[in-house]
Amino acid sequence: MRRLRRDGARLLRAALVAGTCGVLGGCAWTALDNAPPDPSMPWKPAETTGSIAPAGFGVPADEAVATLRPTPGISGEKTYGLAELIDIAQMHNPTTRIAWQAARQAALAAGMVEATYLPIITANVIGGSQEITTPLPVPINGKDDFTTRIEGVSPQIALQWLVFDFGGRRALHKAAQHNSTASNILFNGVHQQVIYEVTSAYHLYAAARTRVAIAQKNLANSREIEAAATARDKAGIGNTVEVAQARQAVAQANFGLVNAQGEEKTAYQALLGAMGVSPVTRVKVATPADRPLPRQVDTVTDGIVRSALARRPDVLASYSAMEGTEAGIDAAKAAFMPKVYLAAVAASGKSNLSAGGLPTIGQSASTSGVLVGMSVPVFNGGLRVAQLRNAESIAAASKATFEKTKDDAAREIFVSAETLRSALSSYEAATALVSAATVTYDAAFASYKAGVGNITEATAADSGLLAARQAQADAHAAALVAAANLAFMLGDMTSSNVAERLLRR
Repeated sequence: MRRLRRDGARLLRAALVAGTCGVLGGCAWTALDNAPPDPSMPWKPAETTGSIAPAGFGVPADEAVATLRPTPGISGEKTYGLAELIDIAQMHNPTTRIAWQAARQAALAAGMVEATYLPIITANVIGGSQEITTPLPVPINGKDDFTTRIEGVSPQIALQWLVFDFGGRRALHKAAQHNSTASNILFNGVHQQVIYEVTSAYHLYAAARTRVAIAQKNLANSREIEAAATARDKAGIGNTVEVAQARQAVAQANFGLVNAQGEEKTAYQALLGAMGVSPVTRVKVATPADRPLPRQVDTVTDGIVRSALARRPDVLASYSAMEGTEAGIDAAKAAFMPKVYLAAVAASGKSNLSAGGLPTIGQSASTSGVLVGMSVPVFNGGLRVAQLRNAESIAAASKATFEKTKDDAAREIFVSAETLRSALSSYEAATALVSAATVTYDAAFASYKAGVGNITEATAADSGLLAARQAQADAHAAALVAAANLAFMLGDMTSSNVAERLLRR
């Protein structure tokens, strides 16, 4: 009967194991029910807790991702200048934190490679017990089986040390250090990028505000023309057509003001985006000081370009990455060489043996040893050769990337200088146009108001003055942005006043 019970227990355990495997296997393929049923059919969640099931290809809403809060540390009462806006951006812009974490990760990677020079010491404890039940062919003293139990514990300390590898670790460490240097350089480059983007957005926002002021002035001019047309009509020297034209000009000026105000709001959000702060943040932005721009800038010489290339973050990072790939070739070559290892172990153990009807037997033992070994690569199906060729290919591509980066940087410097020169010329021409348009408008309006001119000339002069003032404002902002862009391309975008400093040369 006992044997039948044991056999039944074994069969039950086997059935449970088989059933569990079948259930788990079924869970694996039935998991496809959680995926979309067809390429053209929308995915729908099995359950929508607390929300309505989405229609079509919509997805269920999650309120946890819809939180918008103003960026802390920014006062809604204070008026911020460009330098202060840049400080806020450098503290809050996510791109700077991402670049910082990338630099930290690269530094840690170099440290992890450096750690391979040291031995690895591990402590292990192995313990357990085993019970064996053996059936007896003939029952003895009423027992038809014999049980043996073995249990023990063995603590161990092991040491592994790669003593010599023909420069493999040194090459990997050198590559990791170059990558870390490149990440650090790019971190500073990201801050220069943030300074440039905030500076550009600041000047563009200032230009948008200026366009609003110009549109408001144009609306005031149009209303003055309307008032003059109404007065002329009442005096009997005008007509209703002139009044209608004047009202149309007022409506057109009001339409332009509404558009300018919309562009101002868009430019404000662009400034917040460049700063990397929440779009619901309220920031008072100071108006930049109005000062005349120079007529020209210095010619970009080869010496200036070489000096710029020597400090451009993207060029320096590309160069450091190229040197890292050269070290990768040395690491691949080291894989062909032997490696010398040192190993040591110290262990002790204690075990007990007990058998049914017999006294327990205990035993303790200890052991230690030091081993020196050498691993010599003989054949691995060409894997090491392929790894070497791959490292050489990566290095060649990295060298080509560096040359392209350097050439592109030099080209960007020349183009940026020409863009600034063109922007300054445009501003000078727009300033002359404003001066001429102002004289034309004043004369046309005075003549019309005196009953000599006609309304067509007055409204045309008003429109011409509006266009000239907007062109001047846009050219002024374009010159400041172009100056900031040139400073950025020269690798000199390291402070908030660099654009102004460049224009004072």
